[in-house]
Amino acid sequence: MHALIVAAGYGSRLREVSPSKPLTLVHGVALIERVLRAARVGGVTDVTVVTGHEAERLERHLALAAATLDLPVRCVRTPDWSLSNGHSVLTGAEAIGARRHLLMMADHLVDPALIARVAAAPEAALTLGVDRRLDNPLVDMDDVTRVRAEGDRIVAIGKHLPDYNCFDTGVFAVDARFHDALRASITAGGPGSISAGVEALAQTGSARVIDIADAWWLDVDDARALAQAEAALAGRGAHQHAA
Repeated sequence: MHALIVAAGYGSRLREVSPSKPLTLVHGVALIERVLRAARVGGVTDVTVVTGHEAERLERHLALAAATLDLPVRCVRTPDWSLSNGHSVLTGAEAIGARRHLLMMADHLVDPALIARVAAAPEAALTLGVDRRLDNPLVDMDDVTRVRAEGDRIVAIGKHLPDYNCFDTGVFAVDARFHDALRASITAGGPGSISAGVEALAQTGSARVIDIADAWWLDVDDARALAQAEAALAGRGAHQHAA
């Protein structure tokens, strides 16, 4: 299973801690490296990382991490990393072609079991791992992407969705149909975000969900979330979380 990891953005909410979000240390290890470790344990066999901000530093680190983990990692730079994350996805799509793959975020720590669960989902244009624990204390309600699903179909998605029943964990299984939907959304004047591409597929009934059950995940987007990640990884059972 191939994974495309988006790591191009500016990371403004973590700038007070680190000039590069993917290279921010979490319990002594760079955030992006923890993502790679979890991907490898979760069954990923090779990776494409889309870089942008602080690209040279990040690419040097990834070369070392790839050798250490014995995981093939290829880097591609997005032309304008100030654009929404969907543009980074399409940069990666040009490099990896039409094959089905995982889409992951460089700032989401996840249990490898979550990755394996999404990878094993029945083939669809897009399948998103969702957390139905609406009381999950690790979720930042001001920033999380909310999802409304009916059965296994996504019917709505967005950060400010008022009617929702699960959360977007940032781990997807997608194929070229998602890329096509994203391109069409951008051409039509959409915001160019991953969520906009998901929404376009949802309108045709082609976007699915899979429940992650009790798998651990955390979006490390600001200093508070970083402290939560440090605490989780320092505590008992830390080897189970983004090991």
